[in-house]
Amino acid sequence: MTAAVSSQTPAPVRSRRPRRRPRHTAARTVRYLLLLLGLLFVLIPVYVLFVTSFKAVGDASPARAWLLPSEWTLENWRSAWGQLAPSIWRSVTMVVPSTIISAVLGCLNGFVLARWRFPGADVVFTLILFGMFLPYQAVMIPLLEMMLAMQVPNGIPSLIVLHVVFGIPITTLIFRNYFETVPEELMEASRVDGAGMLRTFWSVALPIAVPGFAVVLIWQFTNAWNDFLFAVFFSNAANGPVTLVLNNIANGALLTNYGVSMAGALLASLPTLLVYILLSRYFLAGLMSGSVKG
Repeated sequence: MTAAVSSQTPAPVRSRRPRRRPRHTAARTVRYLLLLLGLLFVLIPVYVLFVTSFKAVGDASPARAWLLPSEWTLENWRSAWGQLAPSIWRSVTMVVPSTIISAVLGCLNGFVLARWRFPGADVVFTLILFGMFLPYQAVMIPLLEMMLAMQVPNGIPSLIVLHVVFGIPITTLIFRNYFETVPEELMEASRVDGAGMLRTFWSVALPIAVPGFAVVLIWQFTNAWNDFLFAVFFSNAANGPVTLVLNNIANGALLTNYGVSMAGALLASLPTLLVYILLSRYFLAGLMSGSVKG
């Protein structure tokens, strides 16, 4: 009887794992290969910059660009730092205030245009965005005449004013789209409690706008630090930013010592790299929250 029952007991069914489709595996492999090629495409120039900056005068040549230095030296870095140090500090004094001021103004504009609607708000927003599409070359002469008429000192003061003005459209766009993602219930709660526009902005909107500020600060810092066109028109090598001095170093050292120009390029790029490292976490949060979606 026991044997009969056991013979009628069905065998356990083994669960079959779904097999990976070869097509999906091949697509993933191709995707990784493309990403690897893209990474190599980006890192190869960095490698050439880095190794060339440590080469001596006779060793730094286009024929040996891919080779490691025969003798590692820091002389190029000392020379580049000696020439760039004053201009780097001038760039810091230009970029920091222009970035902060344009970010604060853009935050105010974006909050008002997103949450405190008024008649003609869309027209005002469109006119502000129009400044993003003005080519700098088309307005450079009028800007120069206006700065002279306003008696704004040449050099860093003029560049601060220009970067603040030209940074307002993009900062307004970013903050407006960011505040559009904020739940309306928060604003309604502040109004119920009797808070006005400025109180709501200070107590509710500003504390939650850190990801938006990260996006704006990185954007504005990078644009202002790497600017060259405004620097050519409104400053010179004695009172201008690092990009202008770096251009003079590259033109002077290109035929004599590639290492100095390479070391100078790396030194000039370190501040923007540092900003990206410090704010990358908030930058990604700002992107994910829709702060740059138009």
